[in-house]
This record gives sequence, C-alpha cells and structure tokens, in this order.
Amino acid sequence: MDGKTILLVEDDKALAMGTVFVLEAEGYTVRHAANIRSANELLDDKVDLMLLDVMLPDGSGYDFCREVRGKGVQIPIIFLTAMSEEINIVQGLELGADDYVAKPYRLKELLSRIAANLRRYEMANRSSQEIYVFGSHRFVLSEFRLYEGDRLIECTQNELRLLKELVSNEGIVLSRGTLLDRIYDMDGVLIDDNTLSVYMKRLRTKLGADATCIETVRGVGYRFCKN
Repeated sequence: MDGKTILLVEDDKALAMGTVFVLEAEGYTVRHAANIRSANELLDDKVDLMLLDVMLPDGSGYDFCREVRGKGVQIPIIFLTAMSEEINIVQGLELGADDYVAKPYRLKELLSRIAANLRRYEMANRSSQEIYVFGSHRFVLSEFRLYEGDRLIECTQNELRLLKELVSNEGIVLSRGTLLDRIYDMDGVLIDDNTLSVYMKRLRTKLGADATCIETVRGVGYRFCKN
C-alpha cells in the first residue's frame, strides 16, 4: 500500500516509535499524534486510515471516533486497545470504528488488518466493482444475484443485503449491532437479533462449503474472509 498515509494516535512513546518505524518500512507515510488535540490538527483529506488508541491524555478514543464520524469522515478507523473485554470491543465498533487490534499487538497482524481495511475502503468506493468472487460463488452486485458456477442461488433480499455488507467489508469485523442497523426488512421493519441469526444460518446453508468464509467473532459479530 505504498503512498498511503496513516494517522497514528498513540500516547505511548516507545510503542508509537516502534509502530511508526514498521509502518514506514512497509512504505506508508505516518503522522503521529500523542493526543486528541494533535490528532485533530493532523487529520485532513490526505489521511487514508487512522490507528486510534482508546485511552489518551486529553480524552477517550471512543469520543474522538464519534466526533470524527459525526463530521462525515469515512476513512477506516482501527482501535488499538489494551482492554480485551468484549463489551469494549463492541462499543468501539458501534461508534463507527472498522476494526480493532488488541495490545500488545503482533506487527504482522497489525499490517494485515491495515491492508484489509484499505482494500475494503477502496473496494467500497470503486463504482466499477460489480462482481465479487469467492470460492465457487459469484456475487453480481449490479444484478444483486448470487451464483455458484452458472447456477443461480435463490436468496431473499435480506439474505443478499447481509452478504453485501459482509463482502463489502472483507477482513473487517462487523458487530451484530452494525449489521442490524444496516439491514432492514423490505417493508422498513427493523430486524431483531434473532432474525439476524436466522438470516445468517440460511445464508451459510446456501453457501455450502464456502460458508467458512464467514467467520464468527465470538461475542462481537462476523468477519468475511476469502478461503
């Protein structure tokens, strides 16, 4: 991802220095902020992704994430959190973050998550992207149809909406709450948690062997990854 600019918001000086060194070695341009005030000054239209610590000297990363999303900024946001409790992970995702990495993180994992989020963001903004291929299946977005080989798979509109959210966010953890917000009944009736489970079960059944592409992240939600 040469040429991409990452904003790292992290107050741990040693951790920040090590992270900056690794990211720059991978070809990224890195801006470092040790607090929210500095992050606000460095965040502009040249930033492609933000790595955001949860606990900062002048406030909460959660609040900053909410503020950034409230301004309409859509770049991927990955939380760096030392808190592994599921409720904190879910909270960050519900506020608009795209992913999280628990500290102390493995550098290969961090680089993988960054690359996956950048790919997902580019794919979501590429209007010419009409066909998504995974395993033996093709999801034709322009037709909103799912095929296995040349055979059309009969799916409901909500099952296809669910699949679209998953493939459009490849490699990204989507919380159940996020999916519930983005997927709604044809008549505008909100879908509840139990109904989402039914849709997920039906979709996995129809995908057969390729259902393994949908990974359950326990206590959080789901992640779509190609086999």
